Amino acid sequence: MGGMDSAAGGPLRPDDDHDGETFTGDLTGQHAENTRFLECAFRDCDLSEVRAPRARFAETSWYAVRGAGVDLAESTWLDCVVSGGRLGAVQLHGAELRRVRFEGCKIEFLNLRSAKLADCEFVDCQLVEPDFAEASLEKVGFEGTRLVAADFRAARLKSVDLTRAELVAPSGLTGLKGATVSRLQLIDLADALATELGITVAD
Repeated sequence: MGGMDSAAGGPLRPDDDHDGETFTGDLTGQHAENTRFLECAFRDCDLSEVRAPRARFAETSWYAVRGAGVDLAESTWLDCVVSGGRLGAVQLHGAELRRVRFEGCKIEFLNLRSAKLADCEFVDCQLVEPDFAEASLEKVGFEGTRLVAADFRAARLKSVDLTRAELVAPSGLTGLKGATVSRLQLIDLADALATELGITVAD
């Protein structure tokens, strides 16, 4: 099914197979459930309301993509790069991401609930209300990334580096077990952590 140049913006179809293709332009509302993308590129695309649950992305790059309401639930990602994205209400719950790099992205309401991330990087990103509840993160870094109201409830973390991130009003702080934070970050989180653990701090 692959092999055609999709530079005009599609079409995406369910249960399809794309190898080495480039997608640009308006992909609004298209469906790509269970579709496989190998060595593809999405460039300057509008992904609003795109539905691609259970899609598979390998060695695929995303440059300057934008849009809201993108459904990528239970998708799998391997060796991918997302650069300069401006996205909102992205559904990645139950997804599996391995060796994925997000760079210079602004993503609001990123749903990674119950997702599995391994060897991933968020570099110079802004994540507004990201949901990591019940997610598994291993060897994940957040260099230069601002996390606003991140939810870590019941998350499972291993070798997660938050020392170079900015943490603003996070919740579910007991889910940060397994993460590395700086001493200054720990001081900033102390009151919230005490409240979450039911510790009363006397004046």
